[in-house]
Amino acid sequence: MNPRIVTQSLSGNPLAAAAMSGSAPANWYEPVPADAASWRERLDSVRSESAGDWLTRLAPAFDATGKAKERLERSSARQGVVVTTGQQPGLFGGPIYTLSKALSALAIADALQEATGIPVAPVFWAATDDTDFREASSTVVSIPGGAQLLRIDHPEPLGRPMASMPLGDVSAQLDALRRAAGSTVDSTPIELLERFYSANYTIGSAYVSFLRALLAPLGIAVIDASHQATRAASIPVLSTALEKAEDIGRRIVERNREIESAGFAPQVQDVPGLSLVFSTASGARKRVPIKAARNQAITEDMGPNVLLRPVVERAILPTATYVGGPAEIAYFAQISLIAEVLGVGRPAIVPRWSCLIIEPHVEQILEKLYLLPEDFREPHEVETRVARAQLPKSVVDELNVTRAALDERLDELTKAVAKERAAVGASVTEGLRANLTKRLDRFERRLIAAAKRQHTEIMREIGTARGSLYPLGKPQERVLNFVPLLARYGTVLRDEMLEEARHHALHLVGGNATSHRLEGAVSARGGS
Repeated sequence: MNPRIVTQSLSGNPLAAAAMSGSAPANWYEPVPADAASWRERLDSVRSESAGDWLTRLAPAFDATGKAKERLERSSARQGVVVTTGQQPGLFGGPIYTLSKALSALAIADALQEATGIPVAPVFWAATDDTDFREASSTVVSIPGGAQLLRIDHPEPLGRPMASMPLGDVSAQLDALRRAAGSTVDSTPIELLERFYSANYTIGSAYVSFLRALLAPLGIAVIDASHQATRAASIPVLSTALEKAEDIGRRIVERNREIESAGFAPQVQDVPGLSLVFSTASGARKRVPIKAARNQAITEDMGPNVLLRPVVERAILPTATYVGGPAEIAYFAQISLIAEVLGVGRPAIVPRWSCLIIEPHVEQILEKLYLLPEDFREPHEVETRVARAQLPKSVVDELNVTRAALDERLDELTKAVAKERAAVGASVTEGLRANLTKRLDRFERRLIAAAKRQHTEIMREIGTARGSLYPLGKPQERVLNFVPLLARYGTVLRDEMLEEARHHALHLVGGNATSHRLEGAVSARGGS
């Protein structure tokens, strides 16, 4: 049996939801084309602005092979464009949304190419210049009874880019992932991890090498943000960003005020006095102060921060659109003004495809216990509900009778006290009610706890389902590693995911109007 792939709305903040519904101010975002004809205009505009030798300059940073190389070369030779997405390094490839993003970019590139006749190559931007060791050093796998966090220690001082952070010995963590995968039908993903996640790699280089090997057969190229060729191509934009750092800083403050005045919170908080350019000359990544920016010599150890990165990407690649999640959609509201100041084409963004993967054994648990995946959003709620259902009917009935009788007698007591104008006020009798009700609730909790201990197998099944659907209390796509899933179900899972992503892509490329086409793509729930 194969897993069930459930396409779902992205959960995000209100600003992302407003952007995708078309209700955010128009000047905050580059307009998203509404149909094939307007997409053709967008692609033609990007082509006209692009340097024809972009692939020649960036080929070493791609190091592309197979179908990925063919597609890049076709796009470059025929004045095509690219669709990009990206993510900072995650241990063993990271969570499911790493794969979701890559497949989204492929599906949207295919849809645009078919709709316009212009060659479009999907590109995954591996942000190895990121310094978030906490995210890069851990991943989660589902195991019988729950979820397991796999984490590595930092062998070097924190603050270094992941491109230069040594990976160290991860054999124990890799063994744990292999055990979590269990019986497999395709050993290739795990074999790739074994090849690249070794002590002679950095966290960044292992991530890039693994993704390239995994995604190249699909035609998805991976560019290393830390590669010398990427840095060299970025220098003109970074240099201008330093020259105009003061103007950019002032404009960001203004935009953030606009966002706050509209009732939203800026996704990326402003840090007064600092430019958007990082330097790693000291080993750690630090932003260049605005006061020193004009006199700062530009070097290849410099790079963009999160707000400047999409602008750099748009400048060095013929990017038709970036494919992002809700957090990225939110901070793109702060990016358009930066592109305008630097004289670079404004980056566009569309929502990635999002999914929930329900494995057959989890499906059986849900059916057996009459549960839905969303029931697991609240910690312990399912366990308590199921344990309560296991209580003997006579006990539950007597609990209900006791509650009703308690409420009835306390109501009568309250009336009597009020009628006789006793020396105590109503607050005293209400306090008595609260105290007795609390004691009865505590007694019920003890009964439920006993039921949980008695029905250990059912609780274990619930833990198994929770570990798959909401591991460690978080949405599956955001934390659960995708490699064990690919190993257990092989290319069938990947192909089914891609098919669902294609439906999403066709909806984006062929809709009637932006506001209607994207409505519902992002909900206003919390998350990233």
